[in-house]
Formats: sequence, C-alpha cells, structure tokens
Amino acid sequence: MTEIISVRFRTGGKQYYFDPLGQRVEEGQAVIVETGKGLEYGTCVRGNTAIDDGAVVQPLRPLVRLATEKDEKQVRDNRRREKEAMRICQQLIERHGLEMKLVQVEYSFDASKIIFFFTSDGRVDFRALVKDLAGILRARIELRQIGVRDEARMLGGFGICGKPFCCAQFLGEFQPVSIKMAKTQNLSLNPTKISGTCGRLMCCLKYEQDAYEDAVKRCPKQESFVECPDGVGTVASVNLLKEQVKVKLEDSTEQPRNYLTSEIRVVRSGKGKRPEDYVAPPASELEKLRDPQAEAARTGRRVEGPGDLSAVLERYLGEQPQQEEPKKAKAHARRRSGGAKEGKEPKTVKSSSQPAAPAQEKPARQERPAARALRQAAARSEPSPVEEQPAAPAAPASGASHRRHWRPRRRKSGGGQAQA
Repeated sequence: MTEIISVRFRTGGKQYYFDPLGQRVEEGQAVIVETGKGLEYGTCVRGNTAIDDGAVVQPLRPLVRLATEKDEKQVRDNRRREKEAMRICQQLIERHGLEMKLVQVEYSFDASKIIFFFTSDGRVDFRALVKDLAGILRARIELRQIGVRDEARMLGGFGICGKPFCCAQFLGEFQPVSIKMAKTQNLSLNPTKISGTCGRLMCCLKYEQDAYEDAVKRCPKQESFVECPDGVGTVASVNLLKEQVKVKLEDSTEQPRNYLTSEIRVVRSGKGKRPEDYVAPPASELEKLRDPQAEAARTGRRVEGPGDLSAVLERYLGEQPQQEEPKKAKAHARRRSGGAKEGKEPKTVKSSSQPAAPAQEKPARQERPAARALRQAAARSEPSPVEEQPAAPAAPASGASHRRHWRPRRRKSGGGQAQA
C-alpha cells in the first residue's frame, strides 16, 4: 500500500497523485507540489489515503509544502497578469491575421512560463506571434492547440439539462461517444438534440449505455416472430426502458398489443420468413405465458397477491366488529326499512289472496306498583258483582237504511214560518 494525496490544479481538471512525505493534508487545503514543469500551486481534493501499489505510477512527485499567505498573493498576481497577457495576445493575433481563437492564458507559479490555449480548424503558423509575445512579456512562451471539448471545459457553462457541464465539474477524461449509442437508446438522431454546447455528442450518452446494452440482451429484436398469450405474431416495436414489446398478431386486424418480454417466446429472431415446419401451439398452452400482474395493468383490474396491502387491509376491516350507530342513524334506518326495530323483521303488506299469518302473542307488559295497588283497592270496595246490563240493540239487517226520511214543514196560521 502507498500513501498519497490527490491534487487538482484547475477547476474541473484532472487529478494527480503526490507523495505527502508523512505530512498530514486535509481536503480543500492549498498546496505547493513539484511537477515536471517546476513548482505548481494546486488544491487537495482527497487527503492522505492508502491505495494499492498497482494504481500508482512510480516515482511519485513529492509535496513541497502547504500554501502560505505569500503563495496566495503570488497566485493572485498571476491571475491579474493572465488577463493582461490575453489582451496583448489578442491584439497580436489580429495584427498578424491568424485564423485562431484564443481560449485561455495560464501562468506558471513562478511566472517563468506562459501557456496560451487556442482552437483552430487547421494548422496555424504562429512563429512570428511567439517572437512578439516573448519580446513583450519577457517569459518563456508556449502556444497549445486544443479541441472544442477542452474549450468547453475551460470556459464552463450550462448544458441543455440546466446543470453545469459535466466536463467542468467531475469528468477527468473524455470518454468516446458514438452515434451508435444514440441509436441503441432510441433517441432522436437530430444533431441539435443529442449534441452539447461544444458541438459534439453529449458525454451523458455514455452514462446509460451499459444499462441499455444489458436490456438489449433480454429483449427480442424488432420484426422477430414470437409467441404470445393471444397467439403468434411479429414484433412491431421494442421499449427497452419498460422492457415491453408491441406484437402484431397474425389472426387479428387490431392494433399491435403490448406485452412484457417475460410473456413472449421467440421463434425467429430478427427479420426473415416464417419457419415452414412451424405449427402454432394450442391456445391453452399459450395462455400459460400470460403474466397476471401485467394483465391487471392492461385491463385496470387489481389482482390480489401475497404482497397486496390493500387486500390485506380490506380483510382486516371486514373482521372488525361494527360500532353502534347513533340514535339518529338507527331511526333513519327504521324508517327506510318500514318501521321495523332492530332485531325484528319489517312489516309486510298482507295480500287478500293469501291467508293471514297467525298473530304472535305479545309479552305481557309489567304492571307498575302504583297501578297494581289502586286495582286491588277497587276490587275490595265492590259490594256486589256487576249487574247485567241490557243488551245493545241489534244491528240493522244488511241493506237497511239509517238515513232519516225528509218531511215537509207545516205552515202556522198567521205566521210565515214553517213548523217541523
């Protein structure tokens, strides 16, 4: 194991390992390290860490010291000089008429060397420009041509996702990106949609490529001949993210149906003719391919499974005893049920064609003590049994009239009034 510290010299740049020489360095501290170009100022992005010897390129450059206030002042002066050197170089480029775009100027820590980064479509003869810069700035001059991706990393910015460039934040090295990745991920091949600000394919296409390649292995190819729960047909399209396919059935004129990859069985992969000796299996065998959960998602019906919490909740609530209803609710229920009280059957209307059911004897009502005492006292005070009352007149025969006959009134003599 080897103890190292990781140092980065500019924002979004590559990390380099250095030997701390037993000195403790915390993350975020500024350090002065020895490089092939001399002393350089950088920032520690990972403190003292022990890693395998195979991950280190020997020999390791040593750590010189932690940055002091004097070193910080030197760095601020270099940043001010970089702006002045960039303005001078831009003027000389216009004077010499060179087809190049100046991107950034970088001073070494001891200001003995100045590096000018530029982009250009082709080769540029800048020998006269280097002589003029060396005579004005009195330092060693180096012009370095870079690509558009390195330019985007140095300048920074925001991508179409709304976040800062990945290359300016955490990408140490650029990964190769091809148009085949966009095809595998079923993305639009419009260059404006899959290209970054630098004009090249977006680096994030590489992030999910492994996941898509793994999904391609599990999904059938387009136009494959497959068996599905509803019959046999041809794959019309493939959705790699959901791992679903649309199958055009042979014996159906409807639109292609969606199936999971676990519900189909590939007979012929890719384009080609239907196998001549192929015989479709019976419908009962194809029905075994159907996934209950996938069918519930298509039809909108819920299938109860061992992990269905909603079904468990319904069973639990069904086993709980019902709480007593309030009085108002009970009265409302009695009115709706025809006036029957709780525990009794509702009243039914007797039909004339059916014999009436025998009346049930009602339980005797318990007599109050005061009423019982009055009844007993009245019984003791009776002198003799009650005399027999005369019988009531018989009811008139059926058809007899009970109406009184009308008689005309007589007139009195000398008076104008009628007498009944």
